[in-house]
Amino acid sequence: MIQAIGLTSRPRGGRPPAVRDLTFEAEEGTVTALLGEPGAGKTAALRLMLQLDSGRGIALYDGRPLSRLPAPAREVGAVLGDVAGHPARTVLSHLRMLAAAVGVPAARADALLTHVGLDALADDRLDALSLSMDRRLGLATALLGQPHSLLLDDPVRDLPRREAAFYYALLRELAAAGVCVVLATDQPRVAARFADRVLTLRAGRLVADEEADDFARLRLRPCVLIRTPQSERFASYLTRQASTPERRIEVVRRDGGALAVYGTDSAAVGELAYRNGILLHQLTDSSHESVPTAVPEPGAPEAVTPEATAPAATRTATATLEPGTDTETHAGPPRADGDTPPAGTFIPAPVAGPDDAPLAGPLRRRWLPGPAYPLRYELRRATSGSRLPRVAAAGTLAASIAGAALLAHSAGGSAVSDAPAVRMLTGWAPFLPLPPAAIGAGLLGAHAFGQEFSFPSLTPAVGAVPRRLGLLFAKLAVSTAVALLLFVAVLLADATALLVLFGDVVDMPADGGLQLLSWAGVTVGCAWTGVLAAGLFTSASLGLAAVLTVPVAVAPGIHALAGTGAVRRLGELPVQLMRVLHIPRPGGGPNLGGVFGVPAQPFGHALVLSLGALLGAYVLTAGRARSLGRALERSGCPSFVRRVFNSPGE
Repeated sequence: MIQAIGLTSRPRGGRPPAVRDLTFEAEEGTVTALLGEPGAGKTAALRLMLQLDSGRGIALYDGRPLSRLPAPAREVGAVLGDVAGHPARTVLSHLRMLAAAVGVPAARADALLTHVGLDALADDRLDALSLSMDRRLGLATALLGQPHSLLLDDPVRDLPRREAAFYYALLRELAAAGVCVVLATDQPRVAARFADRVLTLRAGRLVADEEADDFARLRLRPCVLIRTPQSERFASYLTRQASTPERRIEVVRRDGGALAVYGTDSAAVGELAYRNGILLHQLTDSSHESVPTAVPEPGAPEAVTPEATAPAATRTATATLEPGTDTETHAGPPRADGDTPPAGTFIPAPVAGPDDAPLAGPLRRRWLPGPAYPLRYELRRATSGSRLPRVAAAGTLAASIAGAALLAHSAGGSAVSDAPAVRMLTGWAPFLPLPPAAIGAGLLGAHAFGQEFSFPSLTPAVGAVPRRLGLLFAKLAVSTAVALLLFVAVLLADATALLVLFGDVVDMPADGGLQLLSWAGVTVGCAWTGVLAAGLFTSASLGLAAVLTVPVAVAPGIHALAGTGAVRRLGELPVQLMRVLHIPRPGGGPNLGGVFGVPAQPFGHALVLSLGALLGAYVLTAGRARSLGRALERSGCPSFVRRVFNSPGE
């Protein structure tokens, strides 16, 4: 069961709240439709129920708010838009990746593809899916955790009739299995056909709460749609000549000069037009909801006429609306006893201003959950979708081979031994700020977090990425493995290329292996810098820029301060550490000084300093994001700044 109590959204931009004191219940095993015109507050109500926006009130799922559920994705599913996955990822890999985020086995994803009819498209890319198939995949994503409640925002918008019927058949199956389904729609006939209960919203308020059968009987009345250049004349003919004591005709003017005629059929209307010489451009049977569409000003009472409160079957007067409205005013007066109106009657909209407070207290934006299995999620994300990792790896190998060949050639052609061995094996050309392996690892690390912001699969309705340390550690672990593999691949490729091109084997110095180990650590450090910077600045480009900033800007600054006592003592740290560990000096056994060679240089100091600053900033934002986000929102900071702290958007 879902209970919404006093939901009220926060006013923005000087406008009144999109939702005002919304209270209703949705039973398990039923489909409840939130019906209203565009702008009535349906989407805002769903976002408040999911705590994606801040406001007032509370939404309970089986008696518990969403923030108190131990695993929200396994109890409440939601479809608020199109699938936000990487376009190059396949349907099956996308669903399996999200299965790891929800905490269910991959077999659940395979079964859901069959259930929603996507098993034949499992290997298709996301950008190749039609709109209908994309909506089915969105439903499968929401059902991964087998939730007991499901919220959907206009799930069949712009779908063909056949696909819409299939989608609603799936929802009816879920309801029959005990799932509580709440969906938003602006189509009255859809709500009457597929829902068990219809809640009508207007200007953010609940104006009607009816069973679907009562809604269809009382408010979804059949009519005849007419378009004629002589609408004024024909309307008078209809009310005078077609009405009888037993059957009164009701004519409502609609947009574009159209007429909606209630209480008769198209045959009678056509005969009347023929007898009076009226030219008809359109004559069709239809049905329209008799609910007001004109939105009153905040604080103004609604206009109620005796004709509007009379039952539809006994109405005798002709209703005429202003252009731009669809139907006549049909709201009933408030009840004096204060009881809840029975099903099939209208609920009066109370006179209230934007500052009215609902019964419940503040509703804060929910802290975004991270993946249930972060490492499994990150592995599936990294091994599917974008071609950038493969392109970056190939480019890194090519640049490294070219750099190694250039260094060997500048050292005297075939005299490979005359060139610096470690520099040749890493392919570090003089014009590059870092070895190609370090740049490639930094790019891949930045891409690991940057892709989350470009295609927010974890939180598509928010667009932000959960700042969870578990997700960060998973990305750091995968980036470490990728950086080491890339570094080893570069060494093997460069050594092979030098052997083939120059016919000579690189002569390594005594501590060459330890120097390579030191540069492997630098490669991993660059990968970590890319991950942390992209996660902090919400951009892969800024993450790579941070990696390149270390040798270009930070290291020269450290070098300029190298004469100070503090930096000099920091440079002596490796020697002191070797003494404490009783590491033999050169000539007396293995020399580990090469391991500390790069960290003891200004570049090593800059890299360590940058990593420490980025990690501290990330942990700070992860621990204080909620309070900082609310403070930034109150201070009116730009949206991109609030997004860094997962603050609610506009």
